[in-house]
Parts: sequence; C-alpha cells; structure tokens
Amino acid sequence: MRTDEDGVIGLLGEPNRRAIFEFLARRPSSVGEIADRLPISRPAVSQHLKVLKDGGLVVSRAEGNRRIYRLDPDGVAAMRAWLDGVWNEALASFHKVAEQTVADEAATTEHPDQEQP
Repeated sequence: MRTDEDGVIGLLGEPNRRAIFEFLARRPSSVGEIADRLPISRPAVSQHLKVLKDGGLVVSRAEGNRRIYRLDPDGVAAMRAWLDGVWNEALASFHKVAEQTVADEAATTEHPDQEQP
C-alpha cells in the first residue's frame, strides 16, 4: 500500500480515474459495466483500474470469465487516515492563529498607546 506521500491522492486527480473510483464506491463492477456508464473505452477503463489497483485503492476478484473490481477498504482507510492527519494539522494551526489574534486584540485594547510588532 502506498502512503499519500507517494501520491495516492494524486491518483484521483485524473477526472476519468476519479469517476471510476466514485463509481466503484457505489458498487463493485466489471470493466464492461464501468465502460458502459462512462464516456471512455474498455481499454482506458482497464488502464485506469490498473493504476488504482497498483496504488492500493482497488482490488479485484475473478467471477467467471471477467474480473469484478471494488474499492480496497484498507487502501481507502489509509488515504482517509492521511487526510484526517492533514485536516487535524490544519485545524490546530488555525486554532493557534485564532488564539494569537484574540490575544493581540486584547493587548491592543488594554494598551492602545503601545505599538504592536
């Protein structure tokens, strides 16, 4: 499984690949089922699925003479954990800035004649 430092989020930057990912989030599907619903060819769907599979976001299983693709829960969970970490860091930074702004405003209100750096 690739971590997002390796670019898993980047895999979803390509619009057709993202559409395939979103389609598979709704239901497992074959290449043909995906191609029938999206404006891209079966070979293109297969290429995108290979990239998503190599990136750890999709798995497949044989069913008769075709393969059924679905999202890999472990890969999606790892991507979500990475996003949660980024989000938590952003919230912590925002909280620090907000607290500093409040402290600066309070200091200005208490001592209006002093210059602030």
